Amino acid sequence: MEVRLAAVVAPSLEAMGYELVRLAVLGRDRPTVQVMADRADGSLIAVEDCEAISHAVSALLDVEDPLPGAWNLEVSSAGIDRPLTRPKDWNRFVGHQARAETDVPIEGRKRFVGIVLGADPTEARLRLEDGREVALPFASLRRARLVLTDALIAATAPPSPDDSPKNGMN
Repeated sequence: MEVRLAAVVAPSLEAMGYELVRLAVLGRDRPTVQVMADRADGSLIAVEDCEAISHAVSALLDVEDPLPGAWNLEVSSAGIDRPLTRPKDWNRFVGHQARAETDVPIEGRKRFVGIVLGADPTEARLRLEDGREVALPFASLRRARLVLTDALIAATAPPSPDDSPKNGMN
């Protein structure tokens, strides 16, 4: 269901200048469709962006009617401690700490904490706390998320006005 909905939603978001980070359907009686998006240009997503995405996705889902009965829609930015769902995310946050969980054991375990080393189209890589490196196949990855640290906050903070050049001089 989520894959089918993402296939419906992603092209429209891309045409609007956004990228779908994650789409999840939660609950049964009155499911909630959670859409997490980024701006394609890399700038911070604003409330107005979420509003525009909400209107577009709501209209798409009304036309496609993939969910029986009533449903709710939640639209948000990926946030600082964002999920790592695409190779692009893993490569953007190289050097930051992440937690990951797989569906099947890898090297005898399903849960991993370590430093993001990057990804290719088939697997993501972490350096674990003991220094070993592990490859996590995307096909087996249940969830992965950045860990909120001071370094991550500093790396994702918007530039302050003091950081900009004044009068063309710097």
